[in-house]
Amino acid sequence: MLSAVLRRRAVQSTTSFSYQFARCYASKSFPPHTVVTMPALSPTMTAGNIGTWQKKVGDSIAPGDVLVEIETDKAQMDFEFQEDGVLAKILKQSGEKDIAVGNPIAVMVGEGEDASAFESFTLEDAGGESAPAPPPKEEASESSEPADTKSGTAPPKAESTPAPEQPVSSGGRLQPALERAPNASAAAVRLAIESGVKITGLKGTGTGGQITEADVKKASSGSSSAAPGATPAASYTDTPISSMRKTIANRLTESMNQNPHYFVAASVSVTKLLKLRAALNASADGKYKLSVNDFLIKACGVACKKVPTVNSSWRDGFIRQFNNVDISVAVATPVGLMTPIVKSVEGLGLESISAQVKDLGKRARDGKLKPEEYQGGTFTISNMGMNSAIDRFTAVINPPQAGILAVGTTKKVAIPVETEEGTSIEWDDQIVVTGSFDHKVVDGAVGGEWIKEFKKVVENPLELLL
Repeated sequence: MLSAVLRRRAVQSTTSFSYQFARCYASKSFPPHTVVTMPALSPTMTAGNIGTWQKKVGDSIAPGDVLVEIETDKAQMDFEFQEDGVLAKILKQSGEKDIAVGNPIAVMVGEGEDASAFESFTLEDAGGESAPAPPPKEEASESSEPADTKSGTAPPKAESTPAPEQPVSSGGRLQPALERAPNASAAAVRLAIESGVKITGLKGTGTGGQITEADVKKASSGSSSAAPGATPAASYTDTPISSMRKTIANRLTESMNQNPHYFVAASVSVTKLLKLRAALNASADGKYKLSVNDFLIKACGVACKKVPTVNSSWRDGFIRQFNNVDISVAVATPVGLMTPIVKSVEGLGLESISAQVKDLGKRARDGKLKPEEYQGGTFTISNMGMNSAIDRFTAVINPPQAGILAVGTTKKVAIPVETEEGTSIEWDDQIVVTGSFDHKVVDGAVGGEWIKEFKKVVENPLELLL
C-alpha cells in the first residue's frame, strides 16, 4: 500500500539508493501499519542524522511530498513518499544523530486509518532499540521485612563494630616547605603585594630562577581583567562532529595508515598556458571563462592516458586499471571537503570541463550533489593556487585511488637566459606541483614519469587542443 522513494533536492534516479520499510499487521492493539527505517543513501553510509521533519503526526502525505530531511555522510537529502498515507508516529526526533541504517524512524498508516491509535507506540513495538526501564525504587514496607521478622523470631542483630579511626594528618612535615619564602627579589615581592599577585605561583626568569619585577608585572597584566579569585572563562569552543566530518576523518586516517604514500614534486612553467588561456577567454564572447585549473584537469587526463598505471586502484587480490580518466576535483564546502567528479576527461574539451567544474562546484557547496557525482573517480587534483600564500603542499590520497596532485599558487621566478650579449634575466610564471602516489600500485619511477608527462603537456599547452 505504501512505498518509499528517496531523492536529492535536485531530482535524481531512485535506483541509486537503498531504502527500507517493514509492513506490519495488528500487534497488541495497533492497527495494520508500516514502519519506516533509516535508509542507506550511499554505499559508505552506516548511520544518518535526522534533519527537519516536513510533516507532523496526523498529516496526510501525497505522492512526491517530502517527509523528512536526512543528513548522510556527504549531504542533506530529502526522503519522499510516492503513495498516499498518513504519518502516525515519529520515532526519531529532529536533531537526533548517528541512527544506524535499518533502525525505525517513523510509522505510517493508510488513508482513513486512525493515527491516534499509535500515541503509545514505541521503538520496542517497532522492533528497534528502546531505553532500558529504570530500576524499581526500593521502598521500606512491611512486605520487605525478612521472613523471620514476620514469624516473630527476629534474627539477632549484628553487633555494630566501630569504624577504625582514620589517622588525621596535620601536614606538619609539609608545612615548612609550603611556607618557605619564594626565590624573588625584594622589589618583586613589594610589587606583588601592591598588585595582589600571588607570587608563589610564578615562574622566575631571573638568574637561578629568581622571580623579577618583570615577572610580577606580566602576571599582573594577565590577570587584571579578572576579579581576584575568579575562575577564568573557558578559552575554547566545542563543535559537534558532523557525519561528513567523521567520514572524512575515517577515510583519510585509513588512507594514511594503509597506503604507503610517497611524494614527487616539480616546478612547472605556466607562462605559455596563461597566454593561451587569455587568448581563448578573449575570443569566447562570454560563452565560457576558462580557469587555470581547467587546463590542469585536462593535463591530468593526458598524463593518466600516457602513464596508465597511475590511473589504477588497489583491490583485494588484484590491481584495477581504468580505461576512462575520471578526475575528482577537491572542493572546499561549508561542511567539509568534497570531490565531485569530471568523468572521461580524456575525451572532453576545455570548455566542457570548465562548465562541468563550475556546475559541480556550486552544487557541492549547496549540498545538492548526487552520490554518483562524488563517489568514484580514478585520480584527484587538489588546487590551492587561489591562496597566494601557499607555494606548495602535499595531499592525502583519496582511496581507493592510487594518486592525487597538489597544486600551489603561481609565482614569478627569475630565469637566467644566455644571449649573445651575455646573461640576462627573464621572469617566468611557475607553479609547484606535488604528486602523492600509493607505492602498492605506483612505483617511484612510474610516479616520476607521470609528473614528467604532466609537466610536458602543461608547458606546451597547445597539445591539450589535440
